[in-house]
Amino acid sequence: MSSNTQQHAEPNYWYVWLALLILTLVELGVAKAPMPKAAMVFLLCVLALAKAALVAMYFMHLKFERYALMLIVVTPLLLSAILYIGLVPDAITHVHWLPK
Repeated sequence: MSSNTQQHAEPNYWYVWLALLILTLVELGVAKAPMPKAAMVFLLCVLALAKAALVAMYFMHLKFERYALMLIVVTPLLLSAILYIGLVPDAITHVHWLPK
């Protein structure tokens, strides 16, 4: 029985953990920084997506998967971004849902 799977080097999980720790500390700094709410939410979303990508790539081993599997993972993220970009202007202009 032969195996056609390619061997990959084991990632250094301590570096990944350190990167996640640094991103978390940056998130805490952004949350405490005096800045407009829209900028804070945008930065926190970007940092959360970066952390999710690190976890998916290294702890879920997606970095070592084939291109087709990566497309299956990335496609919902792109569709979510398109929906977000399309719906946020509508939500901003209709402020009836905001508490008074």
